[in-house]
Amino acid sequence: MTVLKTRAKLVDVARQLFARKGVEDTTMNDIAVASKKGRRTLYTYFKSKDQIYMAVVESELEMLSDSMEKAAKQSVAPDQKILDLITTHLDIVKMVVFRNGTLRADFFRDIWRVEAMRKNFDRKEIQLFRNVLQEGKEKGIFDIDNVEITADILHYCIKGMEVPYIRGQIGEDLEDEIGWRYVAKIVFGALGCKKE
Repeated sequence: MTVLKTRAKLVDVARQLFARKGVEDTTMNDIAVASKKGRRTLYTYFKSKDQIYMAVVESELEMLSDSMEKAAKQSVAPDQKILDLITTHLDIVKMVVFRNGTLRADFFRDIWRVEAMRKNFDRKEIQLFRNVLQEGKEKGIFDIDNVEITADILHYCIKGMEVPYIRGQIGEDLEDEIGWRYVAKIVFGALGCKKE
């Protein structure tokens, strides 16, 4: 097995154990046994459980980033693309948190540590928003003065929605289609969208 494959396998096994048992109740020995690797091999790649936990978070962020890039590359109008980026972001974050079971509690407890890991993802996401907003501005779909500031604000607004979205606190009495219609109205209004 190559170095990258071995590392990826260790991270995936750790993610599954963290999801099932929780980070606190998972030991480095548990990870070594479940991955069918020796403790020495595990410690070659990761010096501590904290380090492997952060690698798990990083791999989840890479998956989110890949999904966002796919949404940004679609051949659709910028107004549709911006909504797709928003729904992709929120749905993938929610899926990652729920897929990881007990890791969900650790995610909320360690949100500031996770935030530090997100910096690279955040930069990429803001750039995707800038690209789509610039395209929409050039095509006369968005009426915005400053693409960079607008992208930053949009990014932070979406980040602010993550926890309530994950917990189902946004539009909990609404059908999804109606809820997303409200989101579209707010986003398009803020972007001075010329069509809807």
